[in-house]
Amino acid sequence: MPERVETTDPEGVDYGWVMQTTFVLTIVVGAPVVAALSAFVTLSTWGERAEFAVRVGAVVWLCIGVPVYAYARSHSETSR
Repeated sequence: MPERVETTDPEGVDYGWVMQTTFVLTIVVGAPVVAALSAFVTLSTWGERAEFAVRVGAVVWLCIGVPVYAYARSHSETSR
């Protein structure tokens, strides 16, 4: 059996893990947040709905991405 090629040994922050975790958490947290907030706003066209979802999703992504990065950074420094 040949050795696996896709192995990695990151030094410092594992940005792949940060991106994957941020993506999953943004979907899990963001979908209910967008749905809940859209109940209080009148959105008559599909364009308005999409724009609303993108704007709220961007805020959710930022609010999740920064703490995930901070968590990964703090744990990469403690493992040294």
